[in-house]
Amino acid sequence: MRKNLLITGASSGLGEGMAREFAKRGCNLALCARRTDQLDALKAELENRYPQIRVCVRPLDVCNHEQVFEVFRAFRDDLGGLDRVIVNAGIGKGAPIGTGNFDANRQTAETNFVAALAQCEAAMEIFRQQNSGHLVAISSVSAVRGFRGAMSVYAASKAGLANLAEGIRMDVMNTPIKVSTLFPGYILTDINREVRNAPFRVDLETGCRALVAAIEKEPAEAFVPGWPWTPLGFLLKRLPVGMVARLS
Repeated sequence: MRKNLLITGASSGLGEGMAREFAKRGCNLALCARRTDQLDALKAELENRYPQIRVCVRPLDVCNHEQVFEVFRAFRDDLGGLDRVIVNAGIGKGAPIGTGNFDANRQTAETNFVAALAQCEAAMEIFRQQNSGHLVAISSVSAVRGFRGAMSVYAASKAGLANLAEGIRMDVMNTPIKVSTLFPGYILTDINREVRNAPFRVDLETGCRALVAAIEKEPAEAFVPGWPWTPLGFLLKRLPVGMVARLS
């Protein structure tokens, strides 16, 4: 069992939901996010409910790349090692390219890819030293194709993360270090709460329970929830671009 877990973006949404699910399973948690008040409240809740586990929290802006390395190393020292790191922090700002919203698109690209790269670097540095560990990249079903409008940069950044994780997986093949990429479908969070066209969306608890179940199997890649997103992901890769445009 992987006992000591680090989750970024843990103050809300998928990060918070996964923390609750892993706490139920008896895992020690290293939780970080920008909003420390919510982290402190989550720590108190989980330690009260599951007194057998340890919960460590630290503030982290993943776009502060030096801080990413500092926080990951500090968590490793806090828990005596890290068994799994879940690269989850991300944002969903965006607008159609060329409409005067470069700053929002840049922030999404930097947070979802460059900051994710920093997290992967920091995690893999620790795992290589330990010669063990499980890196989990939370991508998105939108990563399988280009998406239009406000989703363009988000989808591209999540595709970049998925390709990065696959490259890392190749680097550590046949070693005790494992790398998984998860492609969640629509799980209700603040990022997609206002999205009108969100087919097969599930509530946060259901989605996070499916994410944690998938993570514990340590697959190379997985769509979550498996139904209907595994067959839909297969189809999305093959549909004509005009049909994908209508769906997105």
